[in-house]
Amino acid sequence: MWLEEVEEIFKGYLPYYVLVFLPIFIIISPANPVSASHEFPVYRMQHFDLHGVPHGCRSSNINLEARSVSGWSTSRHCVVAKLQDLTVDNFKSICTKAGALIIVLPHNVDKLKDEDYQHLLLLENAMLEEEISIPVYFSNWTPELDTVTTELLSNIDSNDLTKSAAENIISSVAANGYQVVVSTNNPSIKNDVKLATIHGHLQGYGSNGKIPTIAIVAHYDSFGVAPDLSYGADSNGSGVIILLELVRLFSHLYSDQKTRGKYNILFILSGGGKLNYAGSKKWLEDQIESNEGSIIQEASFVMCLDTLAAGDTLYMHVSKPPKEGSHSSQFLKDLKASAELRQPVTVEGVHKKINLADSLLAWEHERYSIKRLPAFTMSTLKNHRDFQRGTILDTKSRLSVERLTRNTKVIAEALASHIYNISNGDLFGQSLDVSKDYVETWLNYLSTQPRSPQLLSNKENPLVNYLKDNLGKNLRDVKITYTIPDKRDPSFQFYEVTKGTMNIYSVKPAVFDLILTLAIVMYLAVAYFAISYFPNMYNAACTLTAKKMQ
Repeated sequence: MWLEEVEEIFKGYLPYYVLVFLPIFIIISPANPVSASHEFPVYRMQHFDLHGVPHGCRSSNINLEARSVSGWSTSRHCVVAKLQDLTVDNFKSICTKAGALIIVLPHNVDKLKDEDYQHLLLLENAMLEEEISIPVYFSNWTPELDTVTTELLSNIDSNDLTKSAAENIISSVAANGYQVVVSTNNPSIKNDVKLATIHGHLQGYGSNGKIPTIAIVAHYDSFGVAPDLSYGADSNGSGVIILLELVRLFSHLYSDQKTRGKYNILFILSGGGKLNYAGSKKWLEDQIESNEGSIIQEASFVMCLDTLAAGDTLYMHVSKPPKEGSHSSQFLKDLKASAELRQPVTVEGVHKKINLADSLLAWEHERYSIKRLPAFTMSTLKNHRDFQRGTILDTKSRLSVERLTRNTKVIAEALASHIYNISNGDLFGQSLDVSKDYVETWLNYLSTQPRSPQLLSNKENPLVNYLKDNLGKNLRDVKITYTIPDKRDPSFQFYEVTKGTMNIYSVKPAVFDLILTLAIVMYLAVAYFAISYFPNMYNAACTLTAKKMQ
């Protein structure tokens, strides 16, 4: 009789017991289902066109199996790798044959060895040299993401010929796999792009004739392999900081009739500096073509500021060596005299002709030199091709505030010496001197927000408005000029989608699903036959037991 009751339970009530108790077992299980899914913010690689040449990656969506930098094999794989584990060769191979690439940035950029730092600069430059068809994203280091990359590296490749077939099958089944999903909108051309150039001036004193002008220029945007990671603390945050400090110092001097200099000082914060100095180009053309005239046409010299905290040597880059006795030549002498008082700072001149055959200019002063204005660029970099001018590794943690403050003092004292025609010395008193606190405050503000051109191209950008308001407190006639790309033949184009959210799901490989399915089928088959033939098995067992008892 009890056999019939057991059979009735299996046939009628067992499914309901499974529905009730199975969820309870899952809830109280020590395995946490949430740990099988991770979410990370990711930042898309640069995507723009400059003079008709495409740069950066063209795609944005990812839904692929994750593999390590040495374990991927097909376009169905998304390579997840640490930046320091990549080389130029395997990066190009990945971009040609893999489906996507996720790059994990170093945990402590400021603690990188010089050798590793130079390697990463070289790799970042190689990434931007050509158009890339696959999606490429960057992600900041986190413990969870580090665990994922470590597990991917530790997994044994199932195609390893040095292992037996059984070992490869076992390793494939036991390995933890990951699925990478990044869902964003398709990249589209960004409309209503406007790059702002802010300018204002201090009025000089002159008793007769026209007053000569000194123009000081710095582009405020930054550049790197990913727009949302381009903080540009040195390039060109340092140039902007020095310009703003010069505004503060000389606005105090020019506010008093007795200390007003005999030069107009024109200050220009240009946009699109990382786009072949598009802001300076448009602003200069408007000024020269203006019917009202412009004080820039009376410029004694134009001083551009670019990357001024990378070393203790200040280089004056010129397109044409200044003539003896010219304003530029005299300013170079004032710089050297000022540097002697601020050891270990030194000053050197660097001459490089403008190559009109190149599509990209080397330095910003070349925009002004082309218009036959005496111009030069002050920088602590000797070569315009230095990779430090455009890198996501250019952060505040790698910049010396003391060095930037010292270099600011050298330039400020040389400029004051030139304007007031006095021998160089400690020209500023304690109440009016280059302020380290002021420098550091601006550095904190500029280096905590990315300043890639596409992020600053909307008309009411907060950073642009803040810079304009700050200049407006100290200068006269502060205005904004906008650079808008031509719709028919644009010199530059930006694309939407600069960041997204990456979901990584812990999964097992397909062979694991196959083996699990076979195991479940075998288990169900055994259970079915055990239940169906249980009476026969019981009778046989009873018969066998009775024979042994006899």
